[in-house]
Amino acid sequence: MSSPNEYVQTDRERAFLESVEEARYEREIINGLAPFFNEKAPADMMSFYNNDEVVTLKQLKGSDRDVESRMPVKLTRHYYEIAKTSPSIQRIVKASPDETNDLAGSEDPGNQMDYSPVEGLLHKYEMGLMYVVSTCSAHCRFCYREELIARKEIQRQDGTVKKKGLAKIPEITAYIREHNEAVERNGGVHPDSGREKLREILLSGGDPMVLNNGKIAAWLAALAESGVESIRIGTKEMAFYPQRFDRTFLEMLDRFHEVYPQVGLHMMLHFEHPDEILAKTPDQEYIKDEHGFLQWIPETGAAMRNLVSRGWLTVENQAPIIRGINDDADALRILQREFKRAGGENHYFFCGRDIVAYKAFNVPIERAWQILNDSQKGLSGVETHARLSITHYKGKTEVNAVTNEPIPGLKGSENGVVIFKILRNAGPAPDRGKVCIVGRNPNAVWFNDYEDRVLFDEAGLFDYARVSKPGQAPSKAAAFVPQQAMCR
Repeated sequence: MSSPNEYVQTDRERAFLESVEEARYEREIINGLAPFFNEKAPADMMSFYNNDEVVTLKQLKGSDRDVESRMPVKLTRHYYEIAKTSPSIQRIVKASPDETNDLAGSEDPGNQMDYSPVEGLLHKYEMGLMYVVSTCSAHCRFCYREELIARKEIQRQDGTVKKKGLAKIPEITAYIREHNEAVERNGGVHPDSGREKLREILLSGGDPMVLNNGKIAAWLAALAESGVESIRIGTKEMAFYPQRFDRTFLEMLDRFHEVYPQVGLHMMLHFEHPDEILAKTPDQEYIKDEHGFLQWIPETGAAMRNLVSRGWLTVENQAPIIRGINDDADALRILQREFKRAGGENHYFFCGRDIVAYKAFNVPIERAWQILNDSQKGLSGVETHARLSITHYKGKTEVNAVTNEPIPGLKGSENGVVIFKILRNAGPAPDRGKVCIVGRNPNAVWFNDYEDRVLFDEAGLFDYARVSKPGQAPSKAAAFVPQQAMCR
């Protein structure tokens, strides 16, 4: 790897970055619970937590059950206005003592750091994911990255313990070039991992959209110059602060497309519930126009229209199914229908991850499958592209089917089965498409709840070894290791 601490911009890159315009944003963020404890929050927002909630949360402060130690509290004015009359949306950002009743879970869900060849980069699949920032405009209580947002120290596979670092342009671009040069020299696959070209990158965090236009543009240009063919921006900013998708940001994207027209650009949005996008009456009914169409929240609708009107840019939505938020088939049906009508694509719905305190948030796996299945009844084929995924160490795994009937001759299937299918697999993806069948457990919220009822496992979800190098794919374990120790 050549000069990882140096990065020299090309003339094309500099010209693009010089064209970027910055803007000021007034998110009116409340950071932490202290403003509610000390009555320093805006007067109209003080009622977000009632007196009993404030007293209880204060009592937990500094203890093992301190909710802010688990996950920092953060809220924008825009999101408060939506949440104040929506219990589902409140549940997304409002801290609750229930979060810390059971702190079981992994500090590094999925052992993601096993796949980090460079600090701030996860290279698990055919694409790379980067942590470019460690915060968002507001904080979801169920956040899959609570260890990054809370700046927790994580034990790595080599035994070192430290916080997750953020990606830096010199190191990341040097790694991409080195990897891709090795692939090209070796006839199209990497000599060690068997991977193909690293051609796609997801900007994540935290939320890249809290960065200013110049920093986002710098990442886009540097990745394009290093040979990346497709870039995703993962963001919940359109829910938290849709005003961020303003003229200056959109013009930056337009200019990027002019300068790098062959690089694909994809906005990966995160809407959990239709209340995040749809306008409501004072009686909390969704507003319809004279033709019967549901109306979007004005700022959110404008942001969405501005993105989808750019035909070279795709806009997709993905969200977890979380207890008390969107574990409702009717809500998910409206969300999928409206997002597609607005010009977006429904990408994934997820089962909850095994983050710390996951039992406070996760919907049982079989129930999540049923909710999504029921939500897609009555939707058209183009509206039902989303699948239900649960992220195993080996890769994204679809909850493919849940049956009510036994499989004749298969012991353990008397109450029906759950079929998992590997959708995305680490390294050269040797196990993509393989399945695992387990006997049903209606209370299961994570893989370890099925470890005593595995019926068929060609996928190796319950029998595998962790990788020793980031580029590898997990293999079959030499001996069975208890699932509770593995699937985190």
